[in-house]
Amino acid sequence: MSARAAWRLESLGFTQVYRYPAGKMDWFANGLAREGTLAGFPVVGDAVRRDVPTCRLDERVGDASDRARAAGWDMCVVVSDRRIVLGVLRKPALDAASTARAEDVMEAGPTTFRPNELLADTALRLTQAGVARVLVTASNGELLGVLERSEAVRRTGGAEPTAIDRSPARSPG
Repeated sequence: MSARAAWRLESLGFTQVYRYPAGKMDWFANGLAREGTLAGFPVVGDAVRRDVPTCRLDERVGDASDRARAAGWDMCVVVSDRRIVLGVLRKPALDAASTARAEDVMEAGPTTFRPNELLADTALRLTQAGVARVLVTASNGELLGVLERSEAVRRTGGAEPTAIDRSPARSPG
C-alpha cells in the first residue's frame, strides 16, 4: 500500500499497518495472499510443483543429471545460492555433457511465469505454443517451481490435446 494509505490507516487507530512499497502486482507476483473479484480463480501458483531439482553453476552436469533422474525429472534448474534462476539443463544437456559444468551447457535466461497469472489463461497459452512445462518464479527471479501443462489443463477442466489444429475454423454445414 502507499505511504499515504498506511498513514491514514494508522491515523484511524489501526496498529498493524504494513507498507509494501513494491506494490500490489509485485505482492501477487510473489504468490502472496489475494482478495477481490479474481481471488477465487486458480492461478499458476496453485498448481506449481515445488520438487524440481536444482544445481549450481559450477556443478558437474553428470551429478545434476543423476540427481534429477533419480527424482523422476528430465531437467534441472540452475540457480544461485539464493535460488535465483540462472538457466536450465534440459534432457539433451543432461544426456550429453556429464563432465561439463552446468554453466557451460545450460540454456541461459529461460522464460519464466509468475504465480499470480490465471491458470486457465496460462493453460491455453502453453497448449497453443506446444510447451509442456514452464518455470515459475517470484518477481525477484527466485525459483518457486515448475508448472506442467497437463496439470494446468487438468485443474481448469480441459482436455489435453493430442495435436493442435491450427487450421481456420469452419462453419458446420
